[in-house]
Amino acid sequence: MNIVKTVADLRAAVARARSEGKRIGLVPTMGNLHDGHVALVRKAAQHADFVVASIFVNPLQFGANEDLDSYPRTLAADQARLVEAGCQLLFTPGVEDMYPNGMQQQTQVRVPDVSEGLCGQSRPGHFDGVATVVSKLFNMAQPDIAVFGEKDFQQLAVIRKMVRDLNIPVQVIGEPIVRNADGLALSSRNGYLTADELKAAPRLQQTLKTLASAIAEGRRDYPALLDEGRAALGAAGFRADYLEIREATTLHPADESSSDLVILAAAYLGKTRLIDNLAFNLSN
Repeated sequence: MNIVKTVADLRAAVARARSEGKRIGLVPTMGNLHDGHVALVRKAAQHADFVVASIFVNPLQFGANEDLDSYPRTLAADQARLVEAGCQLLFTPGVEDMYPNGMQQQTQVRVPDVSEGLCGQSRPGHFDGVATVVSKLFNMAQPDIAVFGEKDFQQLAVIRKMVRDLNIPVQVIGEPIVRNADGLALSSRNGYLTADELKAAPRLQQTLKTLASAIAEGRRDYPALLDEGRAALGAAGFRADYLEIREATTLHPADESSSDLVILAAAYLGKTRLIDNLAFNLSN
């Protein structure tokens, strides 16, 4: 696996691969990689001949009180994981490479509708930062396909809409959530959890599964169901940020006629904010 730090070197490496007739895949990450990221790289390798991963902790998507400075940087371990997963090229730009004129002067991409509410409400400006950096990475690497995890369900919806709206010639592929044996969705932020919190954390997914089962059995009193879900999270030691039942494609609030659904949650366990979701179709 080759490692490049500048946009010029990234473009030169991709151009060489493309001149050899290779199909380019991109996996954008912020590092501190786990098995979920490995799954993204392996999925990219199934759809492309030359897989590029990026590691960039993007300050534009962090809020004023979020964990930018404490976000784990584990480059050496990340490199080993990427080699094992089949990555051919790693792009590790600095902030000055991504935002040479400073973030205040950076043109930003805003994706309306799907970026509003949920994490967009809890983290103002977050999805503007995500859309901006992903659009830059798409322009820098010019991949044929790009792979993103479905754990960040709203983020995936934002990127897909951005690609459609801006006619970006990239196929966006989602990779299902990778979980540990207890059902906890893998996340870089799981490392912040204490031993006791790790034991309680799987209750987040269990709550989503309980709500989905109730809906599958015919319940459509969504406000009451969500109240029950929030109570269950509270009893398990969580402080709910949001718990919502939405249409999976639009992320608009679901009603009784909706069949393609997703239950999305963000909740604090101690100081750590965890997210999870469960998508399902009532017609299946």
